[in-house]
Amino acid sequence: MKRSNTVFIILTSLLLSNMYLFAQEEKEEAPVYGWKNEVVGSLNLTQAHFDNWSQGGENSLAWQFNLSAKFEQDEADHSWLNMGKFEFGQLKVGDQSSRKSVDEIRLETTYAFRLGWFVDPYISLTGQTQFSKGYDYGTEPATAVSDFMDPGYFTQSVGVGFSSGEMFKTKIGAALRETVTSKFFQYADDPGSAEIEKTKVEPGVESVTDFAYKMHENMIFTSNLRLFSNLVQFRQIVVRWDNLVTAKITEYVNVNLNFQIFYDHIISSRRQIKQSLALGVSYSFL
Repeated sequence: MKRSNTVFIILTSLLLSNMYLFAQEEKEEAPVYGWKNEVVGSLNLTQAHFDNWSQGGENSLAWQFNLSAKFEQDEADHSWLNMGKFEFGQLKVGDQSSRKSVDEIRLETTYAFRLGWFVDPYISLTGQTQFSKGYDYGTEPATAVSDFMDPGYFTQSVGVGFSSGEMFKTKIGAALRETVTSKFFQYADDPGSAEIEKTKVEPGVESVTDFAYKMHENMIFTSNLRLFSNLVQFRQIVVRWDNLVTAKITEYVNVNLNFQIFYDHIISSRRQIKQSLALGVSYSFL
């Protein structure tokens, strides 16, 4: 555990230092106040069919839908940021039944006060769950391991934040993190408790850092690093690090490379990694 925490701390330090250096290079521009709204959806589809194909192969069909929304009110004395992320996809290979590939619902709202300080006080609320039931296909038959709001994660935090233009934003504060379950109580239950616990409340400290860098005219890299540590097991840090590279080929066609690192000692003693590469159609509604 100590070694894992040390690696996470080193990675975090390197990321934050590089982000800050990039942020200092960004040219300052006159602020534009008011609402800034953006809703972008994309659909990725992969299909293969074989008929009397001598080299072998299996029919397959994979699809993934993504929708991201951002509504931000930016004023001289305050800012209010609302974000939503929705992902769902399925994969079918050969005669196997369809299996879920991605599934996530994430909502976040942050209100920050601009008092002319070096940092800005803020309050924030975050919620996360999934659309449908998830399975462990390593068992026969497959075993259900999660469902909508099972688990569901909610975090409220109050603290201070710092930003340098649109490229670099970071905040840290006191937080309260709740985990709610219905049937799959392993996400909230304390193994040392005599009774099964379906909910878990953790006071602690949360840090969130966002970084966006335009690598090319049609290519952008975005990164979101979230760290949470409760007050009981302060050295057990929950880490979620999302990295996305988006390349715009045409007005409606994008290539997306997503890489995510996740670590929560309650769920697994090892870090979890998810990587995906998708080519699909993207459309901006706002």
